[in-house]
Amino acid sequence: MDQEKKSGIYMSSYLCEFNRIFKEFNDIYHEVASRLGLSNSAFDIFYAICELGDGCLQRDICKTTFIPKQTVNSSIRNLEREGYLTLKHGKGRSMHIYLTERGKDMLKNVIYPVIEVENDSFKGLADEESELLLRLLEKYNVELKHRFEKLPYIEEKMDEEKSDGGR
Repeated sequence: MDQEKKSGIYMSSYLCEFNRIFKEFNDIYHEVASRLGLSNSAFDIFYAICELGDGCLQRDICKTTFIPKQTVNSSIRNLEREGYLTLKHGKGRSMHIYLTERGKDMLKNVIYPVIEVENDSFKGLADEESELLLRLLEKYNVELKHRFEKLPYIEEKMDEEKSDGGR
C-alpha cells in the first residue's frame, strides 16, 4: 500500500506538485493582468486577438481561451465601452472584433511585451525540453479528458445511493 493510502490522503505527491505548479502558473498570469490594469478575461481576450488577428470572431476567442461565451461577451462589451474595440456583424449572428487605435496601442505597449517575456522564457529551455514539456502536457490533458469521460455524473451516483437505501 502506498504512503498516500496509508495516511488517508488521496492525492499522490505528483498530483499535489502538479496542482501547486498549475496554481502558481495561474497566479503569475493573474498578477500580470492585475498589474496591467486588466481583468483576467480582458487580458485573455487581448491575448487571443494577438493569436487570431484583428477581425476575429467571438466564438473563436471562446475556443482559444476556454472562457465561457457569456464571460467573453460581457468582457468584450466592457472593452467596447472603454474604447478598445468595435464589433461588426458578420454572417448570421457572428460578431467580428476589431481593435480601435486605443486597442492597438494596448497590444503594442502591454500585450506584446508579455508575449516577449513568454517567448524568452521558452528560450531558457532547450528545444528538446520545450517539445517534451508540450508533449507531456498534451498527453496528460488527453488522459485527463479520457478518464473524466468515464466518471459517472453526480445524478447517477445519487440515484444509485437512493436505490441502495443510502448504503
